[in-house]
Amino acid sequence: MSKNSDELVFLPLGGSGEIGMNLNLFGFGPEGRRKWIIVDIGVTFGNAETPGVEIIMPDTAFIEERKKDLLGIVLTHAHEDHMGALARLWPRLKCPVYATPFTMYLVKDRLSEFGLLDAVTLHEIPLKGRFDIGPFDIEMVTLTHSIPEPNALAIRTPLGLILHTGDWKIDPSPQLGDPVDEIALKALGEEGILAMICDSTNVFTPGFAGSEEGVRVELSKLISEYKGRGVAVASFASNVARLQSVMIAARENDRSVCLVGRSMLRMVGAAKAVGLLKETDQLLDMETAASLPQEHVLYLCTGSQGEPRAALTRIANGDHRFIDFNQGDVVIFSSKIIPGNELGIFALQNALADEGVEIVSEKDRPIHVSGHPCRGELAQMYAWAQPEIAVPVHGERRHLLEHAKLAKTLGVKHARAGRNGEMMRLAPNGPEIVDIVPSGRLHQDGVEIVNALDAGLRLRKKMAYAGHVTVSLVVNDKGRIISGPEPRISGFPEGDNGKIIDRLLDKIADEAETAFDNLRLSEKRDEDISEKRIESRIKRYLKQNTGKRAIVEVTVHKI
Repeated sequence: MSKNSDELVFLPLGGSGEIGMNLNLFGFGPEGRRKWIIVDIGVTFGNAETPGVEIIMPDTAFIEERKKDLLGIVLTHAHEDHMGALARLWPRLKCPVYATPFTMYLVKDRLSEFGLLDAVTLHEIPLKGRFDIGPFDIEMVTLTHSIPEPNALAIRTPLGLILHTGDWKIDPSPQLGDPVDEIALKALGEEGILAMICDSTNVFTPGFAGSEEGVRVELSKLISEYKGRGVAVASFASNVARLQSVMIAARENDRSVCLVGRSMLRMVGAAKAVGLLKETDQLLDMETAASLPQEHVLYLCTGSQGEPRAALTRIANGDHRFIDFNQGDVVIFSSKIIPGNELGIFALQNALADEGVEIVSEKDRPIHVSGHPCRGELAQMYAWAQPEIAVPVHGERRHLLEHAKLAKTLGVKHARAGRNGEMMRLAPNGPEIVDIVPSGRLHQDGVEIVNALDAGLRLRKKMAYAGHVTVSLVVNDKGRIISGPEPRISGFPEGDNGKIIDRLLDKIADEAETAFDNLRLSEKRDEDISEKRIESRIKRYLKQNTGKRAIVEVTVHKI
């Protein structure tokens, strides 16, 4: 194909092969003169494998090198895994941002937090709005999800129409906002969809995800069973429909609601500001709530995933300024366990149980539904859209492959499960992988954003697993030790009254002295050589006697 020919390409840099950290690029034009848009720019979160790192983002090096051709960032909705990296990465990209009102309110809040609000060109798009960005004609299509204003994007180009679903489900009665715009989706299908880029999260789950309507009914019934007792509900703050359901259930049971947690206050504030949330007349501040009989209060808390600094964990640990739970109180988890969070959630629930608090979860009662499509919903979407090409995203590798297989059974001509960094030509003559570009992860380490392969981060991870040893000694020009060796160690077991540590310190000092004594005089006078020989001997000793490949640093001072 001629390099001067227009092409329509899709390039995921995050979210294909993982759940979270979504960043997708669409490009149109000939190679070398292609114009780009970004759809979503999200984060994922650190864990035990990334000590000291809380926020992880897609590596944007590829598009940074082409930012003169980057026309804009379009956000499908306001979940952190779709927009959480915007303020952190925008200084590298510097392009306009497009979003619907609720998402835009949160974008402005986050940009203001980073001191960027006045620097960014923002375009607020009405629900079902249509707008142009260069060669891309984009229409917002209303879907349902677990946050207000989830949008699919109908992206029209001279080479074909793409439907990018974002996150979605089919909820006939979402309780907040409009249901799925079935008419628009059918019309797009009749117009002719070249490719559908589609959510794969629940592809292994049969049937339909369920409606928020049933959750609302069950919450009211459940809370009525605890008259005279303290009640708290933990939920995802972004699920504003769920928050409204809790508020309605509280009012029906003669309780006023107290919001606990910064993200809870932030989301409710955003929903009120854009006119989405109206059931807020009975909200109490924490100090007032704590002074009232607890049978007339319902605490609506963050921390359903056991986050160490979230409100519910601080309450369970007795660290909250105003709130504590006592014997006979109940905590209702109107949420699911996100894979990877099991240890934190179970630790939180055990701490609550230790205080005599009753725990109710979605395993006990139908008080949570997923925000992502199950197999029945995927089948319905394909029946409406009838795409020529299916491109699964938003899932681990097994999800994407299963989704591609399902799409083929539903009559889709081409189904291609790509990977982060694989550039897929959709038209003409697609789908075909035409390039592999750099992709990876960026870690926010304190105030710095660095590549996941940064030497310092790798060293920290190794220290976390194997410990750290430093040894210093002072020698004179005649090759004699006049001070030390002085070892310091961290990350090793201490034993009874520190006996293990004391023995280890003595042995390390002996090994360092022996290693130095075994050097020739010329080597003793060379700090680099003597340091490396001592390090080598100590590492060998530690591996043989502790089983650990510790980080060892030796400093030889010559006077």
